[in-house]
Amino acid sequence: MVRIDVRYEGELHCEATHVPSGRTLTTDAPVDNQGRGESFSPTDLVATALATCTATIMGIAAARHDVDLTGMRITVIKEMAAEPVRRIGKLVTVFHIPVEPDEKVRTLLERAAHSCPVHHSLHPDIAAPLTFRWGQA
Repeated sequence: MVRIDVRYEGELHCEATHVPSGRTLTTDAPVDNQGRGESFSPTDLVATALATCTATIMGIAAARHDVDLTGMRITVIKEMAAEPVRRIGKLVTVFHIPVEPDEKVRTLLERAAHSCPVHHSLHPDIAAPLTFRWGQA
């Protein structure tokens, strides 16, 4: 169990505190939904969670096989849907991985990314393809 405290600061801004570490982050509503877009939106955090979760799970698996993923970059493009309600419609995730392990390890790492808890927590109506570009920094 992890406690996160959120304080609404007005004008569509929130500050969230990760209680165990004391670290904070802020959110703002996006420009297309009455905000100023001055920080991550709540749905941006879902996209961020997907990227960081997949990277973490891949990192755990890579370490078991003596593969160093340092320098891996992940791009997530979040597309919103308006119907039937405003929601995340698609999260397109592309991994730029600076190493090229053998086929067996690549398959293992790709499976690890697909097994991340955030990926499994997404509603099935959210398209969430993962693309891997090996040997690219």
